[in-house]
Amino acid sequence: MLSSIKTVFWNATDRRLRLPWRFVVAGIVFVVVSLAAAVSLRPVWVSAFVGFQFASFGRLGSLLFRTSFELVIVGLFTYLVGRFIDRRRFADFGFHLSGTWWLDFGFGLALGATLMTAIFLTELALGWVRVTGFFRTVSDLSFVTVFLTSVLVFVVVGVSEELLVRGYILTNLAEGFRWFPRVSGEVAVAAATLCSSILFGVAHIFNPNATLTSTVVIVLAGVMLASGYLLTGELAIPIGLHISWNLFQTSVYGFSVSGLRLPVTIIATEQVGPRVFTGGPFGPEAGLVGVGAIVVGTVAIARWVRSREPPLSLSSSVWTPELR
Repeated sequence: MLSSIKTVFWNATDRRLRLPWRFVVAGIVFVVVSLAAAVSLRPVWVSAFVGFQFASFGRLGSLLFRTSFELVIVGLFTYLVGRFIDRRRFADFGFHLSGTWWLDFGFGLALGATLMTAIFLTELALGWVRVTGFFRTVSDLSFVTVFLTSVLVFVVVGVSEELLVRGYILTNLAEGFRWFPRVSGEVAVAAATLCSSILFGVAHIFNPNATLTSTVVIVLAGVMLASGYLLTGELAIPIGLHISWNLFQTSVYGFSVSGLRLPVTIIATEQVGPRVFTGGPFGPEAGLVGVGAIVVGTVAIARWVRSREPPLSLSSSVWTPELR
């Protein structure tokens, strides 16, 4: 009897808690890490805020301030939970930094820029977007300074969100679904991808101008981002793609990114086309043109990986980790 109860909580083979209970403990750790970081790093944040005059950046400075804090929390949380609860090395969450990793990262950057450029040119050709100016910023600082700050913001966001959603959540879900005897690795990965992508979409539901359509499209974007991780076992492609997709969307072509506009863009634009295609005030991530780019991006990722490592297959490291 006691042995049966124990198996519900403890995986004797892996010598660690089973997934639901690992998530419970992880939630507690996340709260503790967040509180500890808020208290211990407060002097650092205050000094940085005053010393570098982030206030001059307005909303962009506040965004950099908040996203940097989130990255610290996510990084520390993933390391602690991975080491002491999951029995995984931090690198196993998608950071085996090698020449191939950086090559994939560069591909992700190029892909995001290409997809967003295709969206811009398509809407421009159809008369759905109007160019209203160039090199716009509402800050008193130089355009280059504000633009580089936006680049830093999107680098921080890309690393933070991919590490948490794809690296930690998707990986643990894929492992956990293998608890059921008849669930294959591929089925477990499919279920984990769907669940983590839904969480990714729901996380954007409170963004300005969010709708049910925008949530569904972001879920699809989550699947696109996950595909690079699932096919390589690394976060290089999704991080690179996430960074350049966001950066080119708002700081290059002037669209809203998930309902938000930053106070700097190379090409200032105004969307005037049908919302169902353009996404309207939420940006391309809520329109059919964005859906088309997501489909093309997913196919491009598959072709890129297959060209390097045929035949195309899912990386088993996602659901069968090498435990410490």
